[in-house]
Amino acid sequence: MTAPHIGFISLGCPKALVDSERILTKLRAEGYQISPNYQNADLVVVNTCGFIDAAVEESLDSIGEALAKNGKVIVTGCLGAREDEIRARHPQVLKITGAHAIDEVVSSVHEHLPPPHDPFSSLIPPQGIKLTPKHYAYLKISEGCNHRCTFCIIPSMRGDLVSRPIDEVMQEAERLANAGVKELLIVSQDTSAYGLDLKYQNRDWQGLSIRTRFYDLAEALGDLGIWIRMHYVYPYPHVDEIIPLMAKGKILPYLDIPFQHASSRILKLMKRPAASQNNLERIKAWREICPTITLRSTFIVGFPGETEQEFEELLQFLTEAQLDRVGCFAYSPVKGAAANDLPNAIPEQLKQERLARFMAHQADISAERLQKRIGAIETVLIDEVVEQGAVARSQSDAPEIDGQVFIDGATHLQVGDLVNIAIEEADDYDLWGHLI
Repeated sequence: MTAPHIGFISLGCPKALVDSERILTKLRAEGYQISPNYQNADLVVVNTCGFIDAAVEESLDSIGEALAKNGKVIVTGCLGAREDEIRARHPQVLKITGAHAIDEVVSSVHEHLPPPHDPFSSLIPPQGIKLTPKHYAYLKISEGCNHRCTFCIIPSMRGDLVSRPIDEVMQEAERLANAGVKELLIVSQDTSAYGLDLKYQNRDWQGLSIRTRFYDLAEALGDLGIWIRMHYVYPYPHVDEIIPLMAKGKILPYLDIPFQHASSRILKLMKRPAASQNNLERIKAWREICPTITLRSTFIVGFPGETEQEFEELLQFLTEAQLDRVGCFAYSPVKGAAANDLPNAIPEQLKQERLARFMAHQADISAERLQKRIGAIETVLIDEVVEQGAVARSQSDAPEIDGQVFIDGATHLQVGDLVNIAIEEADDYDLWGHLI
């Protein structure tokens, strides 16, 4: 008997990608085959994103495409919290679940496409099914978020913070490292709050009692001997504790910390912590401890009520902070977000104008900082080998969101290799170098 085939579409952030990997691992262990196209799939699962309006439309369009080309569709993910909206557009969907509802999705697949009689657990690698390349993986340490930022609806879709016990996280991390993963990207909705809901309980790991806490996790991961990259770090004071680990080379000197704005008034309207001056002081202190640290952040421009003076304050913050990697979004009203009720909405044209000014300003900062790296010797991780040479990332570059390093002529390298290069050229975001 031919095994049933599942098609899968994974949309949204790395946290959703991890959910997709877990669903696929369970299905594959039960003997389902994974189809790369609609035509050969007996059923399609769409893992949706519902964070901003553009993501909602992409998710709804993807559901429609799957229905048109296959006909049997199960929907999961963040947009699943808005079932009525999905049903209004696509009433023929078989089942809708919310975010990280892994067992519910698998049960729905069983209902509409029964599993084979004999499971094939032996076919599943110890690290499970991964949707990333073999040399890097996302490691999700918690679900949900306790904050109520006014521009965000994630807590309404994913709930409050639920941390995984530290021994469970470390077991997965060790499996991934043993499988040849060279880089772990640590993700959650609020990475630095890790363990708060568990009251930082102690757990046994390799004969030691360690706390389920951000610092302890960073220290334990640092013992694996691979690249450890921290994402989605909320700027709590205790984040300062991990900077010495970066200076010692235990984890990558890279911190993804979404500041969102620089104006105290706007941050208060967003229900975000801190003020720009506090952040500038901390950035200075971090660089004194770890001069090689790379700081990535994201910001929102055009938030309701943002004045020209407050926008200029944000640009001034960029100038003073000298952040290495920066992303920015024009504020987009998200259905259900508290910020929608704030007065003085910014016209779309002005939002886009500010976004362009912001990115141009940051591009100059990025270019200047990259120029300072010319002549340096750096270790890079090979992501791709093409006809012209190799495409890599430095310790300063997370996959898909940061820059790349190009090594002309290095076609003999393999994906996943770690090699040393001399930086010889730079533009606004990327570097070029040669092997040494």
